[in-house]
Amino acid sequence: MTVVDETVVDEKTLRSEIKSLIVGTLNLEGVDPASIKDDGPLFGAGLGLDSVDALELMVALEKKYGIKLQAHETDRAAFASVNALAGMVEGELRRAGSRG
Repeated sequence: MTVVDETVVDEKTLRSEIKSLIVGTLNLEGVDPASIKDDGPLFGAGLGLDSVDALELMVALEKKYGIKLQAHETDRAAFASVNALAGMVEGELRRAGSRG
């Protein structure tokens, strides 16, 4: 579980929110967030995202979760799947929480 704005968010909810964020932020018309597999690839043969999409998604994640991501420090693997994104967000939220 992760704390977001004083609210505990479980992993399933976090993944669901990220899927909705991907579809909404990137205007993926005709894609149902529920149809995105947690471990499915987001780039290439997956959803077909590109580097511009990754930057847009990074900004959206920062705004939604109040975290700060550095493009040059963020590993490409963090954007490989919804599970990877959720892990990155959870890690950043924990880091931010420990800084207090």
